[in-house]
Amino acid sequence: MEYIYRLHAIERMFQRDISELAVEKAIKEGTVIESYLDDKPYPSYLALIFIEEKPLHVVYAKDSHTNVVITAYYPNPNKWDNKFKVRKV
Repeated sequence: MEYIYRLHAIERMFQRDISELAVEKAIKEGTVIESYLDDKPYPSYLALIFIEEKPLHVVYAKDSHTNVVITAYYPNPNKWDNKFKVRKV
């Protein structure tokens, strides 16, 4: 599967010291916690993985051959439940 990184994703990953390896691991092995099936041109997803016990969220879109990385970030504990799977209202 091919990975394409949007400019926004590259900038944020650099600012937040998030590696391509961590992002690709989140997509391959992480848990999809939100799905945005109506997004265009492809459905997109929010994946969660823990890297060295630290939560990482990756937003990506995908079709049958390509993962398009939109952004990656360390979730703010004030905005997520204690497992970083559900947004607080």
